[in-house]
Amino acid sequence: QVQLVESGGGLVQPGGSLRLSCAASGSIFDIYAMGWYRQAPGKQRELVAIKTNGGATNYADPVKGRFTISRDNAKNTVYLQMNSLKHEDTAVYYCKAFRAQSVVYWGQGTQVTVSS
Repeated sequence: QVQLVESGGGLVQPGGSLRLSCAASGSIFDIYAMGWYRQAPGKQRELVAIKTNGGATNYADPVKGRFTISRDNAKNTVYLQMNSLKHEDTAVYYCKAFRAQSVVYWGQGTQVTVSS
């Protein structure tokens, strides 16, 4: 079992920055990738960014050049640095862990609101 706890969400003005954190605990030995997804009101959950244990990253087009995903393996934590935030970035952001045997885990989410 893996537990994921997100933190760092909040209210920020357009153009501002925010950093989300996701701490993983439990049976984390075979996690090979972690990522961030988001879900805006009335919309489906969508990929934001993924980072593998080997360091490869993938970003959704709307966040390329603005968001950066990183991992601290020693702390079992994944981060999402969000810069130049826009109103359309407003969503609940979820952390996701990928394990072997097609097992995945989700955090409960943290709200990010971009508003002036």
